[in-house]
Amino acid sequence: MADNLIEFTPKGMYCAQGDFYIDPWRAVERALITHAHGDHARYGHKYYLSHHDSIPIMKARLGFNLYDGVAYGETRVINGVKVSFHPAGHIIGSAQIRLEYKGQVWVASGDYKTEFDGISPAFETVKCHVFITESTFGLPVYNWNPQQEIFDDMNAWWQHNKERGIATVIMAYSLGKAQRILHNIDKGIGPVYLHGAIHNMNQAIRSSGYDLPNFPKVDASMKKEHFRQALIIAPPGATGTSWFKRFLPYSVGVASGWMAVRGTKHRQAADKGFALSDHADWPGLNAAIKATGAEKVIVTHGYTAVFSKWLCENGYDSRTVETQFVGEGPDISEEETDTPENIEIQDLGLEEKNIQE
Repeated sequence: MADNLIEFTPKGMYCAQGDFYIDPWRAVERALITHAHGDHARYGHKYYLSHHDSIPIMKARLGFNLYDGVAYGETRVINGVKVSFHPAGHIIGSAQIRLEYKGQVWVASGDYKTEFDGISPAFETVKCHVFITESTFGLPVYNWNPQQEIFDDMNAWWQHNKERGIATVIMAYSLGKAQRILHNIDKGIGPVYLHGAIHNMNQAIRSSGYDLPNFPKVDASMKKEHFRQALIIAPPGATGTSWFKRFLPYSVGVASGWMAVRGTKHRQAADKGFALSDHADWPGLNAAIKATGAEKVIVTHGYTAVFSKWLCENGYDSRTVETQFVGEGPDISEEETDTPENIEIQDLGLEEKNIQE
């Protein structure tokens, strides 16, 4: 059993020995949740086990259920399987889930990033025999600039818009990206306003003890003059709505890892793109996997075939599996953006024959 500690079933990742699932996409009795994004934490399970900080977020998104929280590094024994949660660096509350049984250690990483963002607990290497990894940005073209450079660029863009007397609107996912921007942006440039979805998410996160700035949400009674020098943060689903048009004239930016791809900014109808992702880039994925010491690597969502082939060519026993995780793509409350399936190969700046280089 230890040789196949996690199975991939129609309901999700299943540990038969422990009789529990990890991030299942169909309703189950017992679910261990890596983080609270909608493709990993779904409605309908009888019991949810996660890091403490994910529980207020799941309550806000899924309502009241039977939730159980653990601290990072705390061990639970479930039917003989030692289970512990470790920081994934993806968003607040995100975790890698470590399973140990009969000397075998498996780690289901969920989504992760290796650069410390200043607000989410930093990614922690967890040694294991088998590592289950995402590959959302599993191509060499994805190589993030240091976070500070991105925020310097964002601050300069906002300052420029302020001097022109127009609103600055940044599109960012309501869970993860929005809080990262709020934590790192230069809030001295001007006022900040939030879409209601982001404001509500901040309230949930704040209940876990995080010191997020309490900026107001956009109110229907506000005049256009409120927004002339302001930064407004909104989820992608707000684009093109009547809510959005109240900020005219404005300049729109999109914060997403897909902004690193030529042409994506234009398809998003954005004035400015920021390649800011809560997922590991190509160097981050490779460094994280190497550090685990894993002999076997299972690749889930993203550029699975390409990345798994690369790993095999570099000495790993690797295979791909099909899951319903989407990485940096649609959220349960937000519209779909570009995903690996609909980005064309010419947009990547690589010829197909060179994709391994």
